[in-house]
Amino acid sequence: MFRSRAKEEKAPVADKAPVSISKQSRDPQAPKGRPTPKRSEARSQRRSVANTPTTRKDAAKRQREERRVQLERQRQALASGDERYLPARDKGPVRRFARDFVDSRFNIAEFFLPMAVVILVLSMIRLPALQNIALLLWLVVIVLIVLDSALSGFRLKKRLNERFPDQNKRGAVAYGLMRSLQMRRLRLPKPQVKRGERP
Repeated sequence: MFRSRAKEEKAPVADKAPVSISKQSRDPQAPKGRPTPKRSEARSQRRSVANTPTTRKDAAKRQREERRVQLERQRQALASGDERYLPARDKGPVRRFARDFVDSRFNIAEFFLPMAVVILVLSMIRLPALQNIALLLWLVVIVLIVLDSALSGFRLKKRLNERFPDQNKRGAVAYGLMRSLQMRRLRLPKPQVKRGERP
């Protein structure tokens, strides 16, 4: 008599609701809607989930560690000439050939630094004759370097066109000329051919 109307309205709804206590079992032969992953795929997914960093600090630490490992591999590759881990600018058979071509010959440009030191010392001596000689040597060295670089560039371009007619050779001549400006022992990647050896 004094029951609230809200309880009366809710009671029939609760009685009408179907009770599903027993879970329906799926037929073992029925398709599950996706292919079963291979064992290696499942294992790699589990590892990736387990190795995923949870905080920004962990992610940054992991990224630094990966970067350090990559730089170490790159450093070893520059010393040994291992193509797999070389920087992008040094990779490929065209760049390798350009390096070998430059390393197999004497280049006047590679002696620029020692000659520059000698000329600088001569120009600092307060004798007009020696200062004139130093100035003349500067001109001679610059002209020789320009002529030798132009000749090397022409020969390298010709050899690249013969050896790699269908490959992209863009920037390879400039890459070789820049290498010829460095002293042989300071070049990276390290020279893999001896002087006079045909690449």
